[in-house]
Amino acid sequence: MALEQNWILPALIAIPLIAGLLCWLIEKISDRLPRWIALIGMVITFILTLVLWQQGNFNTLLVTDTAVSGETLPWAAQFILPWIPSFGIKFHLAMDGLSLLMIALTAFLGIMAVGCSWGEIQRRVGFFHLNLLWSLGGVIGVFLAIDLFLFFFFWELMLLPIYFLIALWGHNATGGKSKEYAATKFFIYTQASGLIMLIGILLLVIIQFSQTGVLSFDYHDLLGVNLGDWEYAIMLCFFIGFAVKLPIFPLHGWLPDAHAQAPTAGSVDLAGILIKTAAFGLLRFVIPLFPNASAQFAPVAITLGMIGVFYGAFLAFAQTDIKRLLAYTSVSHMGFVVLAIYAGTLVSLQGLMVQMLAHGLSSAALFIMAGQIYERLHTRDMTVMGGMWGQFRRLAPFMMFFCAALLGIPGTGNFIGEILILMGSFAIHPIFVTLATVSLVMAGLYSLIIIYHALFGQNTTLELVKQNHGTLKDLGKRELVLLLSLAIGLVWLGLYPQPVMDKSEGSMQWIASAYAHDVIMADEPMHGIRLIEGNMGDYMHAHHHQLHGQGYDASMHHHKGSDDHHHDHSTKQGE
Repeated sequence: MALEQNWILPALIAIPLIAGLLCWLIEKISDRLPRWIALIGMVITFILTLVLWQQGNFNTLLVTDTAVSGETLPWAAQFILPWIPSFGIKFHLAMDGLSLLMIALTAFLGIMAVGCSWGEIQRRVGFFHLNLLWSLGGVIGVFLAIDLFLFFFFWELMLLPIYFLIALWGHNATGGKSKEYAATKFFIYTQASGLIMLIGILLLVIIQFSQTGVLSFDYHDLLGVNLGDWEYAIMLCFFIGFAVKLPIFPLHGWLPDAHAQAPTAGSVDLAGILIKTAAFGLLRFVIPLFPNASAQFAPVAITLGMIGVFYGAFLAFAQTDIKRLLAYTSVSHMGFVVLAIYAGTLVSLQGLMVQMLAHGLSSAALFIMAGQIYERLHTRDMTVMGGMWGQFRRLAPFMMFFCAALLGIPGTGNFIGEILILMGSFAIHPIFVTLATVSLVMAGLYSLIIIYHALFGQNTTLELVKQNHGTLKDLGKRELVLLLSLAIGLVWLGLYPQPVMDKSEGSMQWIASAYAHDVIMADEPMHGIRLIEGNMGDYMHAHHHQLHGQGYDASMHHHKGSDDHHHDHSTKQGE
């Protein structure tokens, strides 16, 4: 069921933006009210996501009868309004299984972020929630936008609030740089990468315009454009834009500083959600728009990912600040994400989906816990905290559970995600997968460092509390609810990941077919694109053009599974 003009989609973006604005306006009247408005705003957003989850038909999208729907892509819901018609820019939102799951994660972690800043943020409460909710609204916009101009608009919208979150409410790290420095560094990195991506978008649109004479930023129109020699360069522009955000080694310089200095809600937002927008961008734009260049670039991307896995793990060992350690673990885990994307099989992409959700939940939980420890002990230095197991009856077991989840023990979503990624990628990149498996041992080590230093070790907790005039109170009801809901989410993903797999299968199948390696094609040149054996992307590209040349609506070809390609082609020739 293709739900045309589904008003829920713009509502998902509008609710956080409006709620954020209300928080800011009400700030003068009360300090408590903004918190409640923000919480209600995020809960409504989450409920709307669940409504879409129930309504949308995400399973049978690939076998839709094209004559009825007239669509080329696996969308379950759409919303289109003209915006700037003279430039071919539309307000075009669309949702498939991939974006649904990512928005569900964003809304859920948004509730967590509002919840964990309840006690932490005491000044400018309204303005804080404005920035937090606008950043979340921008992220949801990124997951829904299908017009490339609109996508870029939301991409920039989600960054500026984060700058304020770090610069105004951040913590100055012990012995490190100031929070303003961290915020500026984050801003420069992301702005520069956004600019490179904008150049890529404009080049793509201009080439498409020179070929068809129609100016359009729409995803449907830009799929399958014959880019010739430009394809690799434009793909690199997009890739750099997303690689800085993911972060892929050597572009990760902003992440440890930004994490270490951000307030707890900012870290939850950064680690749990913002990083995932980059992986989403690679899946949604880089691979379908540039299948040949992506296949050529895959070994380079995976090599960088693998360096990141080991580099992140090594640097995590060396950290004493608990938030910096967690930041480097994110760099390490994102190497797996790159491996899964560029392996491009259905199993690895589905593993990636589970991995992103699980990493979002586990890293958000650990950052929340780091914030809770800081509130109690007024330090984040792991060398001085120790013996918490005896002092905190509830906090310590939760800490242990989430460290174990980060490590990827069976029973948590992280384990399922990693296993599926390794299984799905092994046939294509056996050496890389073997290396990645070795890195899992290292992940075990840094998780154990946290457990050992913070929970057991020398009992210094009481002295710390006396020094810093803190209090030795255990987790309150609010904190318990937050951590329990994150823990339940992780165990649910670990024991029953099937609903997630079902929802994402349609879109992942579509992405994998744009990038399938295993289909052997006939070697016949079309439009100057030589069909390389074993690369489905080239075939699709050429096939798209041939169909266009015959005045045939190419929407047909995306909907079929890869098996029908030959048959489809020959019948059209016959006509």
